[in-house]
Amino acid sequence: MALAPLLYDALGGALPLRLEMFDGSTAGPDDAVATMRIKSQRGLARFLSRPGELGIVRAYVSGDVDIDGDLFTMLEVGSTLDVGLRSIRVAPAISLVRETGLGVFRSPPAPPEEANLHGALHTRSRDKDAISHHYDVSNEFYRLVLGPSMVYSCAVWSSTNQTLEEAQAAKLDLVCRKLDLKPGMRLLDVGCGWGSMVMHAAQHYGVRAVGITLSVEQAELARKRIAEAGLSDLIEIRVQDYRDVHDGPFDAISSIGMFEHVGRKRMEEYIRDLHELLPDQGRLLNHAISRPGYPQGDHLVGRARALTRRLATAVGSDLTSRIDSELINRYVFPDGELHEVGVLVSMLQENGFEVRHLESLREHYDLTLRCWVANLEDNWEEAVALVGEGRARVWRLYMAASAVNFALGGVQIQQVLAVKSTNGVSGMPLRTDF
Repeated sequence: MALAPLLYDALGGALPLRLEMFDGSTAGPDDAVATMRIKSQRGLARFLSRPGELGIVRAYVSGDVDIDGDLFTMLEVGSTLDVGLRSIRVAPAISLVRETGLGVFRSPPAPPEEANLHGALHTRSRDKDAISHHYDVSNEFYRLVLGPSMVYSCAVWSSTNQTLEEAQAAKLDLVCRKLDLKPGMRLLDVGCGWGSMVMHAAQHYGVRAVGITLSVEQAELARKRIAEAGLSDLIEIRVQDYRDVHDGPFDAISSIGMFEHVGRKRMEEYIRDLHELLPDQGRLLNHAISRPGYPQGDHLVGRARALTRRLATAVGSDLTSRIDSELINRYVFPDGELHEVGVLVSMLQENGFEVRHLESLREHYDLTLRCWVANLEDNWEEAVALVGEGRARVWRLYMAASAVNFALGGVQIQQVLAVKSTNGVSGMPLRTDF
C-alpha cells in the first residue's frame, strides 16, 4: 500500500503541502506551495517518533527530509497547522504502521548539531559554552550570511529599496545618535560580535570603545578588522563576561542582540552591573528580541502549536510555548530567553535607570532575515563546505521561520533607551528626534 496517502490522512488529510515518500508515492494538492520529501524510513521514523516540531526539525537537519518550494510561503501557511500527537488520525496511522512496522516509532539518534550543554543555567562557564555553540561556527560562514557588515542583529530600513549594508549602517548610526556619542567619550559595547558597532562609533563619532564577547572566534576577527581599519588605538576587544567588567565608568553602553542570552534569573544582575559602569546621566541602549505579552490562547500568538512558532521562537522561557522554545534551544540559541518588553522597562526603572525612549523594529527584522536567507541560499555550496549540510540547514530553516514569525507578530524587537538619572537630572533634551 502507498505510504504517502496513509501519512497524509494520518496527519489530518488537509495539509497545504504535497508529500513525497521514499516508496515513490505522493499525496496532497498538486498546486501546493511546497513539497515535503521523506527520503527514507529513518526520515519517517523521525517524523512519527517525535510528532510535531522536534521530529520535523531533526528530520530536516539530518537530511532525511527535504522541503522543496517557497519556504517562506510554506511557513506562513504552516502557521495555521496543528502537527502533533493529538492531531493524528488513528485509522490511517494504524494502516501506516502495518506497512512499515513498529520500528517506525523508534526515534533515531539526534543529529550532531543539537546542543548538549552541562552545568547550572547562566553560570559563566555554561554561558560561554552556549555562546560558543552559536557563534564559534565559522567566521567565514557568518560573512556569507551577514554580508560585509558582519552585523548579526536587526537592520533599520527606511525603504525596501535599500541594500542590507545600507540598512545595517543606518542601525548602527541610530544607536550612536540615541546614545548621543561625542568625540572622546568612552563606549562599552556588550556582546560586540565582530566589532561592527565599536568600529562605526570610533570612525564616525570619535569615541574610545571597548567591545566584549564570549566568543574567541568573534574576538579574533574583530581585532583583525579593527587593525585593518586603522582603529586599534581607539578600540579594545576583550573575551570577557559582562559580570567581569570593572573598569568603568563608561559614558555610554550599547547592548545589541546580547540581552537574549542573559536569562530571567540574571536580568536584575545585568541591569545593576551596567548601571554601576555608567556615570550620572550616562545612557544605555538595549536592543533585543522580545515576546509579545499576549496570554496563551489569544487569537494568533497564543497558538502554541502553530508550526511557525515552533520553528521560529528562538528562546527558552516563552510561557506560551515552552515545548516550542525547547526546540530552538536545542539547535540555535542554547539557554536563550525572551521577555516581554514591559518586564525589561520595569526592571530598568526599579534599578536606577529612567527609560526615555522605546522603539519597535519588528517589521525591520523580517526584512533583515529575508536578506540573510537569500545570502545563504546564494552561497549554499560554500556554506555547506564551511560548516556542513546539517548546520547550514539549521540556519536556513531557523532564519526563514523567524522572518515569518516577526511578520506575523509572534516575536518582536525593541530598542530601549535608558539614562542614569540622579536627583531628577537626566541630561536629556526636552524632545528627542533620532
